[in-house]
Amino acid sequence: MTSPSQSYLQRFSLAGQVALVTGSARGLGLCIARAMAGSGAHVLINGRNAGAVRAAVEQLRGQGLAASALAFDVSDDDATARAFAQVDAEHGRLDILVNNVGARNRKTLQAISAAEIRALIETDLVAGMLLAKQAAERMVRQRAGRLIAITSVAGELARAGDAVYPAAKQGLTGMVRALAAELGPLGITSNAIAPGTFATETNAEMVTDAAVRERLAARNPMGRWGDPEEIAGAAVFLASPAASYINGQVLAVDGGLSILF
Repeated sequence: MTSPSQSYLQRFSLAGQVALVTGSARGLGLCIARAMAGSGAHVLINGRNAGAVRAAVEQLRGQGLAASALAFDVSDDDATARAFAQVDAEHGRLDILVNNVGARNRKTLQAISAAEIRALIETDLVAGMLLAKQAAERMVRQRAGRLIAITSVAGELARAGDAVYPAAKQGLTGMVRALAAELGPLGITSNAIAPGTFATETNAEMVTDAAVRERLAARNPMGRWGDPEEIAGAAVFLASPAASYINGQVLAVDGGLSILF
C-alpha cells in the first residue's frame, strides 16, 4: 500500500518526460540535467563542444540515467532548428526546456564595444527567446510543458564595471513573464531561477582568488558560495507536477544574497 507521503512525493517525479537543458555539459547545467534524469526524465545534453557533450552523456549513463547528446550552438539559428527537428524525430515530444546557456563580459559601458554588446545580447537573450519559441511550438501541440530560464541575481542587482550582463538577464526575466501570460492558458508554465554565486568552472578564477572568494562569501547571509548541486532541487521542482500552479515567477537560489542592501 502506498503511504500518503509516498503518493505526494510522486508529484515531484519527471518520469516519462523529455528535457532539454542547454549548456549542460558542465557546471550548473550538468547538475540540473543530472537531477532531472535522476527524477525520471530523459535529458538532452547540450553544448557547442561535441566531445564534452558526449562525455557528459556517458557520465550520466554510467550512473544509470537516461541521457542523449544534442550538441549545437544556441546562437546559431539554423543549428537550433535542426536540433529541434532531431528531437521531434527521436523523441516525438519535448516537455521541459531549461534555458541555461549564458555568457558574461565584465566591462564598463565605455570599455565594451558595440560588437561585444551585440554578442552578449544574442547569447544571453535572443538565443533564449528563439529556443523558447521552438520549444513552445511543441508544447502547444501537447497542451503542456515547462519553460525554465536560468537568469541571475545580477538581473536585479547591479555593480560598476558590468554594464551589459544585468540588462540581458533582466530582459530574460521579462521574457519569462511575458511567456507566462501568453502560454499559461495553454497549460505551459514559464518560470526562472536566479542563481547567486556558485563555485562552477565558469567562476573558477574568482573561486581560486582567496581575496575575491572570501569577500563574496562574506556578502552572503549564509557566509559561503553555493555548491552547484544546490541548484538542482529548484529546477526539478519547477519542472514537476508539484509546481503546476507556479507561473511567471523568479526563484532566487542565492543563499539570501539578493535580500541585502
